Amino acid sequence: MDSSSYFFNKEILEALPLNIREFFIKIPFNECTDIEEIRLRISKPLMIYKKNKDYFINKNGTITTDIGKGYIVSQDDIRKSYQLITNYSVYALEEEIKNGFITLKGGHRVGICGKTILDKDGIKSIQDISGLNIRIAKQKVGISDHLMKYLIHGSDQFYNSLIVSSPQCGKTTLLRDIIRNLSNGMTNLNFKGVKVGVVDERSEICGVCHGIAQNDVGIRTDVLDSCPKADGVMMLLRSMSPQVIATDEIGKKEDANAIEEALNAGVKLITTVHGNDIEDLDKRPYIKPLLAQKIFERIIVLSNDPKVGTIKEIIDGKTNKVIVSYPNKNKGA
Repeated sequence: MDSSSYFFNKEILEALPLNIREFFIKIPFNECTDIEEIRLRISKPLMIYKKNKDYFINKNGTITTDIGKGYIVSQDDIRKSYQLITNYSVYALEEEIKNGFITLKGGHRVGICGKTILDKDGIKSIQDISGLNIRIAKQKVGISDHLMKYLIHGSDQFYNSLIVSSPQCGKTTLLRDIIRNLSNGMTNLNFKGVKVGVVDERSEICGVCHGIAQNDVGIRTDVLDSCPKADGVMMLLRSMSPQVIATDEIGKKEDANAIEEALNAGVKLITTVHGNDIEDLDKRPYIKPLLAQKIFERIIVLSNDPKVGTIKEIIDGKTNKVIVSYPNKNKGA
């Protein structure tokens, strides 16, 4: 194996069957550092996603845009990969599987598609696996450093903040780093650090594997993994005395109600929501009232132009005025 390869780490390699593993080992280092996803679908070309584009992989480890040159994934490839991902013990990971994903060591997450098996309580499991999506965890420590002066004040105060972003624009990556800074503190800003409770419903923020967060989310952070947001917020309020609660991707009525409960308890909040801009949020029935109540004091808007994680602007949620914008600075998450 070529140790110069970006994928020369056991968490990624061990999720792939041996033949496909060899393809990735052959890819030159400079061509794979931006890979975000590896997709395996039965009888379809082996694909990767990077820089907002889909590419195909052939047996020589060549990345190409020519669909005819891509390696065709077999049913046996899917079967072997699924065995490796579950460590040959589907039953032990039943709770994760029925949610549609498995978290690997290192915080990498594998999405699963196939035939859902139902019982009276809902989805019980997934069988006849037809597709796997390996989302590669890449924590970017320090990407929120330049923003923190707009999000905190005093030695321990934080503005309720909302990150607005379209899918795959880096909102969870940015959220994770803000949590780390809130938890650890920032001596350069005379911010001493606060207790942060994270409700990580989809195991994306902290990447918990066997009870251990694979991502650095700070020394004062408590994590409820794979827990519905509304339930998790209430559990943290009752038991962990957080000063800040962090969640990802609010959107349901229960989420909005939980946010209001946290605010009534005097706890600050940071969360994310799907949207291209503030105007988009006016179309969301349970988000619009939160904006109207001026609950969020800081609103961070992200885009993927010119690159993933580009911060367009930070808005004062009380006045709707732009505090700072980055038209040409490429401050990426």
